[in-house]
Amino acid sequence: MSDGATILHADLDAFYASVEQRDDPRLRGRPVIVGGGVVLACSYEAKRRGVRTAMGGRQARALCPEAIVVPPRMHAYSAASKDVFAIFRDTTPVVEGLSIDEAFLDVSGLFRIAGAPLGIAARLRQRVRAEVGLAITVGVARTKFLAKVASGVAKPDGLLLVPPADELTFLHRLPVQRLWGVGTVTAAKLHAHRVTTVGQVARLGEATLVSMLGEGQGRHLHALAHNRDPRPVVTGRRRRSIGAQRALGRGPHPHAFQQAVLAELTDRVTRRMRAAGRSGRTVVLRLRFADFTRVTRSRTLPRPTSHTQTILDAVLRLHAAAVSDIANRGLTLVGIAVSNLDGDGASQLELPFDVSSGDSLDSALDQVRDRFGSASVTRASLLGRRQGPTVPLLPD
Repeated sequence: MSDGATILHADLDAFYASVEQRDDPRLRGRPVIVGGGVVLACSYEAKRRGVRTAMGGRQARALCPEAIVVPPRMHAYSAASKDVFAIFRDTTPVVEGLSIDEAFLDVSGLFRIAGAPLGIAARLRQRVRAEVGLAITVGVARTKFLAKVASGVAKPDGLLLVPPADELTFLHRLPVQRLWGVGTVTAAKLHAHRVTTVGQVARLGEATLVSMLGEGQGRHLHALAHNRDPRPVVTGRRRRSIGAQRALGRGPHPHAFQQAVLAELTDRVTRRMRAAGRSGRTVVLRLRFADFTRVTRSRTLPRPTSHTQTILDAVLRLHAAAVSDIANRGLTLVGIAVSNLDGDGASQLELPFDVSSGDSLDSALDQVRDRFGSASVTRASLLGRRQGPTVPLLPD
């Protein structure tokens, strides 16, 4: 880990909604919801009324009747992201993108030519505001973990430096939910033991945390509570998984509709895999129920593949195993991912995997979509159905 606070975590504020407010002056200062049936994003004005991402549109409008609902414009968000990342890379060559609206930057080698990290961060925020027209929050710290925590505390439109001498003082007064990996379930376990702050987690000791949460989670949280995070900022790292998800809103959602959505997501994921020259073995299905609980199921294939039907068959088997849970608890979001990716760039067509003519058919359909657009070829089960928006992503 660095001796100084030289890692920046830069995170655009309410990205989609901010782009809409930037491009339409009538929306500025007003609550904005991006997406109709399901909230894809919302402005801070809407968040203050209780609106949250992935919330059903009806519930969001009940909480904030004066909200302005706009359809998503993915091309505009993608263009804005590219402009912001160009500023990141002009600031330092060491940039690790996390998503289209956030990244880590290492500025440890720039003291002589650009000055102290705090000044670099301030100028970065000024440039993003002046050149792209968006607000961005930056946290500056010695570790990636603490830089991300600092940006979260500084939101919206803020800048926060955590000096190395004050790290634990700053960190230990925060709620346990600020620790990476602490979601609703883990927070409830900690709260049951009257542990509500990061400082209380640090004082428990590793053995106690392991007994409460399991070895992996216990050791992980013990390290973070003491700000031990040796990970460097890494450029050019390939994805460890490729996935897609779609929020459905509150149902009921017929079984045939659920299967059609899974097919749509599988088509989207496998096309990205083939475009990136990746193949994977583990198929993951993620479900979120109407009571806001989540479940993740996975299946490992005999060998790596990016063949659409092979992966879809595995997805549908995982879905079939969850049918009773879905019927009892409702379904608001589905997501799929393929992990255990081949990191050598070997494409599906180069693997000794017998899927008859499926390989060449997938390749031919990819070429048609590349030439005539992603909607030029679709499944019969998707005809007449509204497909979810394709969220812009960093390169695979």
